[in-house]
Amino acid sequence: MYLNLKDKVCIVTGGASGIGKAIAIRYVEGGAKVAIADLNLDDAKTTAKELSEKGPGTAMAVEMDVTNEDQVNAGVKQVADAWGGIDVLVSNAGIQIVHPIEDFPFAQWKKLLSIHLDGSFLTSKAVIPYMKEKKQGSIIFMGSVHSKEASPLKSAYVTAKHGLLGLARVISKEGGAYGVRANVICPGFVKTPLVEKQIPEQAKDLGISEDEVVSKIMLGGTVDTEFTTVEDVAEVAYMFAAFPNNALTGQSLVVSHGWYMN
Repeated sequence: MYLNLKDKVCIVTGGASGIGKAIAIRYVEGGAKVAIADLNLDDAKTTAKELSEKGPGTAMAVEMDVTNEDQVNAGVKQVADAWGGIDVLVSNAGIQIVHPIEDFPFAQWKKLLSIHLDGSFLTSKAVIPYMKEKKQGSIIFMGSVHSKEASPLKSAYVTAKHGLLGLARVISKEGGAYGVRANVICPGFVKTPLVEKQIPEQAKDLGISEDEVVSKIMLGGTVDTEFTTVEDVAEVAYMFAAFPNNALTGQSLVVSHGWYMN
């Protein structure tokens, strides 16, 4: 089976940096048209310009706060009007906040859940009508090994990432008759700014050194003490996006160097 994204219209939220940018690069290399949807429009424009020079696909920038329904709807419409519909959504925008449960500020709990869960819901809700019109589409949520497992200090993150599994499965059930698929990528620890920020925070909260956070907490459960790379995740995102039918829907795939196995 040849997995082809040529001329497919894709939206990647949080696409200006990190995992989102790596996915966008992989899609453009595969000939896709990719909208970099990001909270920071200047960063999105910079990334879109960089990607457009890579070819053979093309890229555009869209300003998008994924927790703002009006902005999500306007951004999705902007992409659909420019390129004739939507084929792929990668809901990747996310943050990390770590605290013990008894010290977790409720406002920060709500902020994290809103970005991960409300953002995935609102962007899916906006793209599904376009996908139904085409009788096909792929929605990809950025989960985590914490969609399957738990770690101390990450109550909000673990809750949000578990929730994405349920949302993807419902979309798969509702979208199957229209060829609309939904799947979840569950990376292990990927050395992005999001993860690097956690290292000193967890060292402080757990009372251990930063080296111990990396060697014991983050990589101790892997088979080779290696971080997952953004390119590893991007290859899985390409497969989910380009897979041509409902044989692969409602599924989750862990990419973690064996940190979690199921």
